[in-house]
Order: sequence, then C-alpha cells, then structure tokens
Amino acid sequence: MSVHVIVLAAGQGKRMMSDLPKVAHLVAGRTLIGWVLEAVRPLQPASTVVVIGHGADRVRSVLPQDVVVAVQEEQLGTGDGTQVGLDAIPSFDPADTVVVLYGDMPLLTSGLIADLADLSSDAAARIVTAEFSDPSGYGRVVRDVEGQVVGIVEDGDCTTEQLLIAEINAGVYAFRAGALAESLQDVSNDNVQGEYYLTDVVGILVGKGDRLEVVKTSAQEVIGINSQDQLSEARKTLQQRTNQRLMESGVWMLDPDRTYVDDTVHVEPGARIYPGVYLEGSTSVAADARIGPDVFAVDSSIGRGSTVWYSVLRSAEVGEDCEVGPYASLRPGSVLEDGAKAGTFVETKNATLGEGAKASHLAYLGDVTVGARSNIGAGTITCNYDGHEKHSTEIGEDVFIGSATMLVAPVKIGDNAVTGAGSVITEDVSEGALAVERSEQIEIPGYADRREARKTATESKD
Repeated sequence: MSVHVIVLAAGQGKRMMSDLPKVAHLVAGRTLIGWVLEAVRPLQPASTVVVIGHGADRVRSVLPQDVVVAVQEEQLGTGDGTQVGLDAIPSFDPADTVVVLYGDMPLLTSGLIADLADLSSDAAARIVTAEFSDPSGYGRVVRDVEGQVVGIVEDGDCTTEQLLIAEINAGVYAFRAGALAESLQDVSNDNVQGEYYLTDVVGILVGKGDRLEVVKTSAQEVIGINSQDQLSEARKTLQQRTNQRLMESGVWMLDPDRTYVDDTVHVEPGARIYPGVYLEGSTSVAADARIGPDVFAVDSSIGRGSTVWYSVLRSAEVGEDCEVGPYASLRPGSVLEDGAKAGTFVETKNATLGEGAKASHLAYLGDVTVGARSNIGAGTITCNYDGHEKHSTEIGEDVFIGSATMLVAPVKIGDNAVTGAGSVITEDVSEGALAVERSEQIEIPGYADRREARKTATESKD
C-alpha cells in the first residue's frame, strides 16, 4: 500500500491584508506551504498534490518541482478541493492511504504526519484533534456517549451546545483512498456557507459503520495562520525549534531569543553566534566562526575561524580566518579569500580580496581584484563607474595603496607597487614602482592676518 498526500492551498487569506496569497507568505526562511511540504518529505509519499486556486501563479512559483499541482478553479470548499486533489493523483489503489493537510499550518511536525499516516488496516480514517481554550472559528469534534467520534460540525453550523465543545478538528486527516473517493460523492453543500465540507466525510463514514481513529496533539502544532499577528507568533515557535536544533548540534548562542536563523541556513557545530544576528537564505557558517553582534547575512558563506561583526553580507563569500567589520558592507560578488580583512566602514561589490589582503577601514572597493597580502589604505576608492559603464581595477600581490588613493578604472597596479597617499591614479603602475600624483603644494605667508583684516573691514562697514 502507498501513501499519497493532498495539501489544500487554494484559499485567499483575506485577513492577511496582503496581495500575496496566504500560503506564499515567508516565515523563518520558508513559505507557509514550504514548511508543510518539508514536514511531509520524510514520509516519502508516492505522490504529493498541492491544490491551488487564489493567486495560482504566485503560489505555483514557490512550489518545488517534485509536487503535482492541481487548480481548484472555483473555491467551493474543502470537500471540492480534496476531490480536485484526488483526481490529480496519477494512480492509487483503494487500499492506499491519502493524507489531507492544509497549506497554512507551518507548525506541523514530521512526527505527527507520520503518526497520522499510520492508518490501521481496519480503519477508514484517522483525524487529528486538539483542545483549544478558545475554539471559535474551528469545527467541533462531536462524540457519542461512549466517546467515539460521530461527526465534525463547522463553527458556523454549530448549535449552542456544540459551541461549548473545546475539542476541535485540526483539519488534518488520513483516509483509506477508496473510502474517501466514495464518501466525497455523498458530500452536500446544504450548509450556511453553501460549500462542500471535507469534514462531512467523517460523518458519512461513521454513518456507514466504518471505524475512525483519533490522534490528539497540542493546540500549538495545528494552528492555522490567518493573520499577520499569527504569522509572527508562528515565527517565534519555528525560530525556537531551529535554534534549539542548532544548539543541540553544538552551535553556541549567547541569547537564542535574539538570534534569527532561517531553517535553510547551515551552521556547523562550534560556531559562535551573538545577539542581533540574522542569517537568511542559503547562508552557511563554518565551525569556529564568530558571528555578531548585529550581523545581517543572506545567501552568503562564512569560513572556519572567521569573525563577522556589526556588518551586512549579501551574496558574499568569506574564507577562513577572515575578519569583516565592524560596520562593513559586503555586496553581491564580494569574495574574501583566507585571511583577508574588510574592516571598519569598508564597502565591497564584485570584489575579490586575495589571501591575506587587507582593507582595514574607510574604503570602497568595487569591480576589483586585490592580490594576496596587498594593503588598501584608508580612504581608498576604486572609481569604477564613468556614468555609463562599470570598469575594473586590478591590484597585484604585495601592493601598498596609500591612504586616500583614487584608482580611476580601468587601471592595473603591478605586484609590489606603491601608490602615494592622496594620489589620483589614472594610468597603469608598473611592478615594483611608486606612483605619486599630486599638485605642487603652495604656501602663502601671512594669509591668516590678511583674512582677519578683510573680516574686520567688512564688519566696520556694516
């Protein structure tokens, strides 16, 4: 027997107050539906179908390639959406298991889904329930006097007595495929919303005498996200899980509550993370690296033993034993090879600093390669843009660039060359040469006295 998964993700999510479809909202590094699909992955289902509707193209764009996408043209309810998903499964046996989930439940765990899918051979369905202190808005689980589930009633259709039930239906199910397909044909839209409810399948199965199983879990795990504040609360829980996992693996964190690491980020054991750190996207941090305080890094790599603090990295590569910051900005295309330094108020873009090269402070390095062990003096700028095009600068190995040097690209500085402080270099510099470009210094004796005299004369006229 095989397991198939249907994820319902066709809703608009009006309470999000956003043009972005609800399930496409990002939280802790993944979209809402991305978290659900990640929790499903260890189950290794024979097929995974995502049913989309509102904002179909935008939702489709955030889905992985290995899922089947089905479009619910009209949002006629969860029963209709499940039928659309069932129709999209390439093939299934009536004895197979079909797991049905919602795409806006990022706190679902792989453990719960695996438990749900472990449907007994004599059961027609397994449902997940939870006790809520405030069950408003959720379907209530109705049991008979013996405690057996006999139905699920949506919030809008509940009687006064049923509204007092605290046990809610989480909207997470496992069905025997044949029983689901047959029961969906009997679902009616005779209700307040005029929709086809998947929950009605439970009552239909009970009415046929089929056996149902129940998995009870915590309220937290099955919360659906319907608003921005709920999205924020989910982020806290997901971040706690990620940080806990990292610390259990050997990552040191001074203050996990002030450390923000996407689930997609890779951090090796032995790395040290200080407060105010945001690691996003495909960022990786090697062992013995020190990150923070106050670092934002997205899609960047930081090598073993490197220190990055009070800085911003975007699509940058930092090698081993490097130093970045404080207050450095490494823009896309920046590469620091082993032992290199981009120090205080240094900005780089499409720049490679060779092994041991240093720009310790106050420099802009754009569209440049800097050779090994070269030193870039304070106030140096690569003048790479002429108003129309970007041009490159090449700096050789063991070069000393004097403070406040303007390197007007395109220009090449040979190995072991030196530029004098305050120079504007517009021509290539030969290997081992000193290049100095300065106007002759002029001194005007007595200038201060004459300036004061002019000032006094002007004031007396006033």
